[in-house]
Amino acid sequence: MPQSKRLLSAGGGGRRNGGGGCRPPVVPFLFLCLLAPLLFFATRGSTRIPSSSRTSGFLGRKTPGWKEQLIIKHLKPILTKEVVDLISASQREMGQWSLDYLRTHHISSSWQIDGAGIVDVDNSTVTEVNMIPQNASTVEKSNSAKSDDDARVGSVGTKNKDSKETLDGHERVDSPAKIARRQMRERRREKRAKELLKQDDETLVRLENAAIERSKVVDSAILGKYSIWRRDSENENSDSTVRLMRDQIIMARIYTVLAKSKNRLDLYQELLTSIKDSQRAVGEANTDADLHHSAPVKMKAMGQVLSRAREALYDCKAVIQRLRVMLQSADDQVRSLKKQSTFLSQLAAKTIPNGIHCLSMRLTIDYYLLPLEKRVFPRSENLESQNHYHYALFSDNVLAASVVVNSTIMNAKEPEKHVFHLVTDKLNFGAMNMWFLLNPPGNATIHVQNVDDFKWLNSSYCPVLRQLESAAMKEYYFKADHPTTLSAGSSNLKYRNPKYLSMLNHLRFYLPEVYPKLDKILFLDDDIVVQKDLTALWSVDLKGNVNGAVETCGESFHRFDKYLNFSNPHLARNFDPNACGWAYGMNVFDLEEWKKKDITGIYHKWQNMNEDRVLWKLGTLPPGLLTFYKLTHPLDKSWHVLGLGYNPSIDLSEIHNAAVIHYNGNMKPWLELAMTKYRPYWTKYIKYDHPYIKGCKLIE
Repeated sequence: MPQSKRLLSAGGGGRRNGGGGCRPPVVPFLFLCLLAPLLFFATRGSTRIPSSSRTSGFLGRKTPGWKEQLIIKHLKPILTKEVVDLISASQREMGQWSLDYLRTHHISSSWQIDGAGIVDVDNSTVTEVNMIPQNASTVEKSNSAKSDDDARVGSVGTKNKDSKETLDGHERVDSPAKIARRQMRERRREKRAKELLKQDDETLVRLENAAIERSKVVDSAILGKYSIWRRDSENENSDSTVRLMRDQIIMARIYTVLAKSKNRLDLYQELLTSIKDSQRAVGEANTDADLHHSAPVKMKAMGQVLSRAREALYDCKAVIQRLRVMLQSADDQVRSLKKQSTFLSQLAAKTIPNGIHCLSMRLTIDYYLLPLEKRVFPRSENLESQNHYHYALFSDNVLAASVVVNSTIMNAKEPEKHVFHLVTDKLNFGAMNMWFLLNPPGNATIHVQNVDDFKWLNSSYCPVLRQLESAAMKEYYFKADHPTTLSAGSSNLKYRNPKYLSMLNHLRFYLPEVYPKLDKILFLDDDIVVQKDLTALWSVDLKGNVNGAVETCGESFHRFDKYLNFSNPHLARNFDPNACGWAYGMNVFDLEEWKKKDITGIYHKWQNMNEDRVLWKLGTLPPGLLTFYKLTHPLDKSWHVLGLGYNPSIDLSEIHNAAVIHYNGNMKPWLELAMTKYRPYWTKYIKYDHPYIKGCKLIE
């Protein structure tokens, strides 16, 4: 350091003492002697200093040394102002200025350094950095490797998040505008990423919802367990082998016909043998698990035979013709089986189970063994009281009648105020009396009558009785053209049900004659179950109508044109074919209005006009619709829910909320063909431990 000062002063003295003549080039000499080494050490010396000491030196230095000041002083006339300012700023802020700084910082917008390779700084790998002209379109490229550069190059402990470090350890502080732009870009990236994630989630939800809606449209009755959400563990084709073997049998039958027609008797016999073997292997199996263990072997053998038959006999036109014949034959067979099924179901509906017949016979025997004084029911004074709730029940089924009475009493708030008027036929009169004598309905009143004791109910007064005695009606009912097959006998079989022949079914049109001293009565069928207290029905205002009933019409179902023949001019002139139908089974009748409007007379009129069954077939609902036309008050549907005898898809909530449920249809709850899921609503009102029921082997 002193030596440098002496040289400087000597040089200065030389300038002063030198008066004239030829002066030596002092300035270039000093530039070469001093500036070149300083530039060398300034640019290269920093890479040889350990990063820790270099960093501490940079951080500790606040003012530039005399060498730097001298260099800046002599370079000002040579370099541009922009370069000088950059050098000064670098000296003030980051210490020594080096060429490494040029690699990572833009000195001028027109400068570009290409081919800058990987530099090893303190055993760290630095990714190649290419400097390009800075403009608005390339701002984001300068920040793409920020996090990697900070992690690999940084040797200083903690940095500000808005600062960067050069390859030689220098730290560059970005301007506030650049920091703001970087933060804005980061926010835009985060916002865009969130939007993309949200769009992905929304797309997935839409796809899932669309798939679920599609799965609801699929007809499960056809596709079985098909579901796009089914578990992989479920076997979708549990009957694939069975179906394949049956298809093989069908094709083998076609080839037998072709083989016989082409006189290929050897192949014909082979096909017959394979058909028999496959039929034995399949048997009655409906799933692959039910197949005989020899089924795979038989299926393979059948496949080989069919392959040979195809090579020798296949004729597309002939195969199509044989398949058409088989399809027509199968269709005819299905129609015949459907008729037979209808006949058998109607037959089952008409029959009485052995247990109920046994119960009726035993009760009848025991009743007639009773002394006369023990055959009387108590509380007979309530039978005509206007202060009690009166029910009319017409039945020849002891067990069914007991369920109606028991369910009504068990759900009544005041059982002692309820009076049951039962009417049955001569065959079941003793059984009905004996059952309720042995099992009285609590404090309620009950009375049993025999329909044959109504002397006023004869053929001269009642059109139905007169028609039943006619030869044409006997022919229709009892001979039915002597059908020789089940399918032939199924024609109009439902109209030949014995209930249509019984006056118990038509007695509902004669309620004022049966109960002349009552003003209002609730009519109940014997295939219903009461689930709530019914006393509120007596306070319903019928608004001058005679019948209070629940309407059953939907869009076009259960309207008048379903039951009546509107091609007849009498019906077409007097009734609306789209009028809403209603249900028998639970009906409130105002007997005072009945008498005023002569309802029984209206019924007789239409019954006489239907002697040859041109207005309707048989039954009591069609004449009821005509008789009570515009005289029926609609009740709330929750009072009476129908269809438990034929409709398997009734909403269970409707059943639970109903006051009365009705097993209308062929599947009565006391029959074996009853629907299992509806039967418990009926069986819970039967005491299966009762001696008579146990003795007749009636089981739940």
